[in-house]
Amino acid sequence: MTVASPAQNFLDVLYSRRSVRNFKPKPLDQNTIRALLDAAIHAPTAMHEEPWSFVVIQDKKLLDRLSESAKEKIRHDYEGKESVQADHMLEMVNDERFHLFYNAGTLIVICCKNPGTTGVADSWLAAENLMLAACAKGLGSCVIGLAVGALNTPEWKEALGIPAGSAAVAPLIVGEPDGEASVVPRKPPEILTWK
Repeated sequence: MTVASPAQNFLDVLYSRRSVRNFKPKPLDQNTIRALLDAAIHAPTAMHEEPWSFVVIQDKKLLDRLSESAKEKIRHDYEGKESVQADHMLEMVNDERFHLFYNAGTLIVICCKNPGTTGVADSWLAAENLMLAACAKGLGSCVIGLAVGALNTPEWKEALGIPAGSAAVAPLIVGEPDGEASVVPRKPPEILTWK
């Protein structure tokens, strides 16, 4: 019997992580959330700044309101623009059945206290740690970038306790997947220079 090394187990997690877009609506328990946040804060951070802070939303009515608010902001931002992307975005947000958070019962928003420095990159590193930890626990996750615009409006920042100088950077839904996420093939790395 061969025992997998920690590196092999990590690579299994890395290669099996998928963006999940169909969740069972059950919120995660507090211990699981705290474990995911602990994984997030172990991300690399420039000059040990640790610029991240977190908002956890599990209230279904609040998630519904935020979804509608984000859809409205996207409508406002894309109406009147002519492009394939604008058409796609408007078609998606105008579908009454579309919920930005795909029925997930937990949204974790990684915020950055100093978005003008390397803090945004550090916050995304924390997001990746959180997603990999979720995968290792058998949970699904997905970055919901469409929520960033709404989350950074003064109204939502105030409602969620995000300080004026901070920014919502990485909204992640996390929970128990409802079904299997499909495997999406990746293009090989595009190497521009190798000297």
